[in-house]
Order: sequence, then C-alpha cells, then structure tokens
Amino acid sequence: MAEARLAASLWVAAYLARLAQATIPAYVLARGDDTAGAIAVKCAHLDGTAALWMREWDMDSDTRPWVATDRGTERDIDAAIARQRSRDRDLWVIEIESRDGTTLLDRDGLF
Repeated sequence: MAEARLAASLWVAAYLARLAQATIPAYVLARGDDTAGAIAVKCAHLDGTAALWMREWDMDSDTRPWVATDRGTERDIDAAIARQRSRDRDLWVIEIESRDGTTLLDRDGLF
C-alpha cells in the first residue's frame, strides 16, 4: 500500500505559518497542484545568493529528505526554477528570505 501523503496546499499553508512564527519572511511565487504538486523552496540570503531546496528520494533509507539541490546567484536559482516550472506546471515555488540560510526544513514537524 502506498504511503499516505499530505496535500501540497496543506503542507504549504503549514510551512508558511511555521515560517511566520519564526519571523522568516516567505512568499508563494508559483502555485502548483493543490493535491499532488511538488514543492521547491528558494532561500534568498539577501546578499545576491540563494539556495534551492527540493525533496529527493534517499534510496538507502527510503525517505524523502529536503536537500539543497542548487546554490548560486539569485539569477541562477531563478533560472533553475523557471526550467523546472517549464517541465512541471504543478510545481509550487516558495521563496523565503533568510540571511543565515535558515529554512526550518531540517527541523522536526515538517513532512
């Protein structure tokens, strides 16, 4: 039986609320499919650089941890997001602003 998954729109709403509690500014740049859309998180460091976080399968542990899949200038990260959105219109894109790179994705409480 397949593992139950939380609807993407619910996950996004919970993540935005959690970021707000931590006073980390966050914005939805692109809305994806409410039920099954993948989610990308852009962390802008406010110095012209950014990181792109996505969930990836870890075959060894059979889990889907959040991984920084790309780091670079904001322009490069924006271009990477645009390429992904051109292939996957269901992709959600969230941008957060965190000078120290805190995303809360590595903390307990997020699926």
